[in-house]
Amino acid sequence: MFNKILIANRGEIACRVIKTARKMGIATVAVYSDADRNALHVEMADEAIHIGPPPANQSYIVIDKVMEAIKASGAEAVHPGYGFLSENKRFAEALEKAGVAFIGPPANAIEAMGDKITSKKIAQEAGVSTVPGYMGLIEDADEAVKISKEIGYPVMIKASAGGGGKGMRIAWTDEEAREGFQSSKNEAASSFGDDRIFIEKFVTQPRHIEIQVLADTHGNCIYLGERECSIQRRNQKVIEEAPSPFLDPATRKAMGEQAVALAQAVGYASAGTVEFIVDGDKNFYFLEMNTRLQVEHPVTELITGIDLVEQMIRVAAGEKLKIAQKDVKLHGWAMESRLYAEDPYRGFLPSIGRLTRYRPPAESSHDSAVVRNDTGVYEGGEISMYYDPMIAKLCTWGPTRDQAIEEMRTALDAFEVEGIGHNLPFLAAVMEHPRFCSGDITTAFIAEEYPEGFEGVDLPAPELRKVAAAAAAMFRVAEIRRARISGTMDNHERHVGDNWVVCAQGVWFAVRIEADHEGSTVHFDEGDHHRVTSAWTPGQPLARLTIDGEPLVLKVGKAPNGFRVRHRGADMRVSVYTPRQAELAALMPEKLPPDTSKMLLCPMPGLIVKVDVEEGQEVQEGQALCTVEAMKMENILRAERKAIVTKINAGAGDSLAVDDVIMEFE
Repeated sequence: MFNKILIANRGEIACRVIKTARKMGIATVAVYSDADRNALHVEMADEAIHIGPPPANQSYIVIDKVMEAIKASGAEAVHPGYGFLSENKRFAEALEKAGVAFIGPPANAIEAMGDKITSKKIAQEAGVSTVPGYMGLIEDADEAVKISKEIGYPVMIKASAGGGGKGMRIAWTDEEAREGFQSSKNEAASSFGDDRIFIEKFVTQPRHIEIQVLADTHGNCIYLGERECSIQRRNQKVIEEAPSPFLDPATRKAMGEQAVALAQAVGYASAGTVEFIVDGDKNFYFLEMNTRLQVEHPVTELITGIDLVEQMIRVAAGEKLKIAQKDVKLHGWAMESRLYAEDPYRGFLPSIGRLTRYRPPAESSHDSAVVRNDTGVYEGGEISMYYDPMIAKLCTWGPTRDQAIEEMRTALDAFEVEGIGHNLPFLAAVMEHPRFCSGDITTAFIAEEYPEGFEGVDLPAPELRKVAAAAAAMFRVAEIRRARISGTMDNHERHVGDNWVVCAQGVWFAVRIEADHEGSTVHFDEGDHHRVTSAWTPGQPLARLTIDGEPLVLKVGKAPNGFRVRHRGADMRVSVYTPRQAELAALMPEKLPPDTSKMLLCPMPGLIVKVDVEEGQEVQEGQALCTVEAMKMENILRAERKAIVTKINAGAGDSLAVDDVIMEFE
């Protein structure tokens, strides 16, 4: 076994590998860029080596720099994580030449299956059903349009060396094919150093289901069940689960055996994933093979009890698999929610900045429930514009799918993140969505259920009443504390009444609070009541309460006459008034936001790649105005309506903050 390994990656996956290596008694070496000097993976590793400036193409994906770090550290093996150099044949060959073990598949398998064009040709030759498409190299946008027409719209334009949703576009028209080809090519070059593009038919209403395989260098290969990855946004997975609520044992077995056969055909060794799209009749089609560890691997670990990183290390050290196919048992259900630095209220645009508060729910493991959080950040750390916006992977396990979902709901409610935009409200909303809960999902779920974007959640009436009762009881506690602090000179405290009016999501509740030493009974005018108990004290950002004997977790922040409350996907202002204050508040005019309809505002911190229009030019609805790059993704900003450009305030190469004015219109 190895004595020391280097992790050629960053963030949560680097931290994840370090944990297993530490468990195995193996020393670890981290590499880091200028932007990651104080990163968590650097702190966790036994030693760390600086490899360059923040951009990945000047540090993490520069093979020579990583090789120098390996030599300097004396590491005997390298784990590449995912992304970066994980599927780079030249890197695997460089390690082999240097006598350093690659904790991944052989270079020839990377070449055969890591390249999407080559892998699809091999799959076709092996008799595997594949999606129709053009596997040759595409020279320019004109050829991309021609090929797209021949295949038939819609088409998927993909980077050959891509992954993680990078370098992928769906095109429904010639214009979208032309623009998508160029954007995909640019993103592929920036993220992977390989700008080759291919095009395939986009299958509508599919499920994205993948099979985890594990092989050693002695000819043994097994599959570890499947993962359902259909909840995606812009081809980027958001929520994954294992097993799939859609597959039956016969389909699972057929997919697993096909995945193993494909892996063995290319002499695969290590952990890998064969991805399929599956239609409503359970017909499955080979999509691609990822010759690396997947982001969503924890859900497989939770239902099988197998540490995939440990198995990868053991295979790289030449050990035989000690697990046979008959030993693989799927137990319970696991969920993974990817926490991204993306603002769901602004079209999921990237958010950067300092994590002023970062408190994940406590990790735990019991016979009836598991909570796991794989993360690479810490409170006070910076979310950089240079890398993927994923902050953490929150995972839960339960004996059944419903229980795993409920554990995830509670864990999301207890996850505290402040200082940046994040998608916690959206993740919580999906966990509450009836269609998700039923398992009736496809890769079009987000587009179909949130066609106008995510605008928050309106809580069901029973849940809103519980929040109102909790807020009233909490506000009364806060008022009593304020009264004691601001007592008069003759020590007479201000009287805190029992009658209050709560306003939440536009609904008004008149309540009367009957308090005792154990808690409060909140009576509503309609005659019903809720019993509220809690150890919450004013100023605590997380309130753990019990309502009628059932747990309720609220994230609470300061707000005039009440709180900002976040719960189950809802992010709302909850106001608590005396009856007289409520009368006056109802008369207050609503404050209108400023009119920015004649401005194009930068929706995220980013770099202007190009401006497509000029001052004085008339633009049409849907016309491209400019391209902004942030977190390795290009975003094309388009005109919402017909207008004339009167002023352009930014040009290519300019770095902008959120809401900076890019251009103005007549």
